[in-house]
Amino acid sequence: MPISILVTGPSRSGKSEFAERLASRLAAIADRPVVYIATARRNPDDPEWQARIEQHCLRRPEAWRTIEAPQDLVGAIEAANGETRSPCLLVDAFGTWVANGLGDDCDTWQTERDRLVAAIAGYRGDAICVAEETGWGLVPAYPAGRQFRDRLGELTRAAGAVADRLYLVVAGYAIDVKAAGYAIDAPLDGIELAR
Repeated sequence: MPISILVTGPSRSGKSEFAERLASRLAAIADRPVVYIATARRNPDDPEWQARIEQHCLRRPEAWRTIEAPQDLVGAIEAANGETRSPCLLVDAFGTWVANGLGDDCDTWQTERDRLVAAIAGYRGDAICVAEETGWGLVPAYPAGRQFRDRLGELTRAAGAVADRLYLVVAGYAIDVKAAGYAIDAPLDGIELAR
């Protein structure tokens, strides 16, 4: 049975490296190739950003196929899903995809978010998605920052709901949140509330 996994966490926590290790393992078990969907938009005028992208590229095994999809992420997932043997999919990351679409109005955003979650839920092979956690700090003082944080949070929550496993990576350690926690809309029968 295919499995869907969401890996989330703060910057430099190790979430991408953990997702890459999961993809290698799942691909080996299922004897399928890995398709890495990169959502970052290259910017030759920003050497530091280019260096970050290059660091990700150097970690990937040569056998992995990379698709750059800074905007049409759904199309890239659907194309992989249409292959004869759906490859193991690794999407890295939601945050850059959300940032690339910040100019979209609310209705367009909601439609694209729902299309993305449906594409992930309907993927016939193993799928691993990486998402940045940005909402643990102060509310941003500017509208674009609030919009980015809120949209990324909405997407991560929706993707987490359809994922079989949800890993939170903090300081180089991963916790399976679905195994250790409770969905906030689940019955509270299993939670100890007595004093």
